[in-house]
Amino acid sequence: MGSKTREKLIEVARQLFARKGVENTTMLDIANASDKGRRTIYTYFKNKKEIHQAVIERESEQLVSRERSIISNDASAAERLSELLHTRADIVAGQVGWQLPESIPDLLKLDFRRSGKTKRLAARKEMQILREILHEGVASGEFSREQARRAESAAVVLLLGIESPLTQQALENLGLDRQRVQDQTIEFVIEALRQQPSSPRQ
Repeated sequence: MGSKTREKLIEVARQLFARKGVENTTMLDIANASDKGRRTIYTYFKNKKEIHQAVIERESEQLVSRERSIISNDASAAERLSELLHTRADIVAGQVGWQLPESIPDLLKLDFRRSGKTKRLAARKEMQILREILHEGVASGEFSREQARRAESAAVVLLLGIESPLTQQALENLGLDRQRVQDQTIEFVIEALRQQPSSPRQ
């Protein structure tokens, strides 16, 4: 019962923050909109800052929920990494082929500061998911330890670069298909992970 009440308060706060802004929303507003007394709210949250952080945590978790489910797949580390990178690229491109939580469209309308906090937290969670798959790949012998270390930043930079407006324009000017370039980039990252780094020339 307690967890349901807490979730309801977070959802009500999220809606109020989206409609009125964080600064213009009071704890009393949240209490009235949730049909709960202020005493109930303070049972779960000390202040508005704390409930605001809970909203950001929930939103960031919704953004990475599909990626998080990939960790539990029975597939190889390479297959899971491929799925993770494709999913991440498709999310950035707005071409997800799976059902988004109902509140996701609201995430795109967040005020700038809240949006930035949500995305930064989601990015840290995504990096943790990436590291976990890379670690498992090294442990199973699929990936080179040294290459996995290098891949943490390389994979993110390569894929985010694909979706930048400048890259999109360059691909169009060169007559290159975005999906094909994305697939080749992911294939390149995974194949590089399997290789032992070459020794520097003497």
